[in-house]
Amino acid sequence: MKLFTNDEYKQLVENGSNFNEASDDKPVVKLFVTNTRCCWLISEINPEYPEMAFGLCDLGMGFPELGYVDLNELQQVQGFFRVLCRDESFEGKYPISVYAEAARTVRYITTDETSLRNAALKLKNS
Repeated sequence: MKLFTNDEYKQLVENGSNFNEASDDKPVVKLFVTNTRCCWLISEINPEYPEMAFGLCDLGMGFPELGYVDLNELQQVQGFFRVLCRDESFEGKYPISVYAEAARTVRYITTDETSLRNAALKLKNS
């Protein structure tokens, strides 16, 4: 399965070219594994190591976190009832920090607009 469209990949690498700089890019793609609670919002790819992506990672255990994920390993989690998929309807509307704050509150990655707006306000006021 192709994880990213060409345009998504270009945006991810562009976002990742700011490596070692404090960036708060919008997530470009949402990946998930069917029949699990595993989900990833990917905001950048390291251009020097294109198998390494950064984003909000949720393994379905109640504590999503920002971090790096090896895309090769991610593709290997597939099994008979588990398929790695890309949410083709996802559009990152907020910086990754907002999704992370909302996820900390509800304990999983959410795209609920109310949760995201509340998280954005909380970050703005802190």
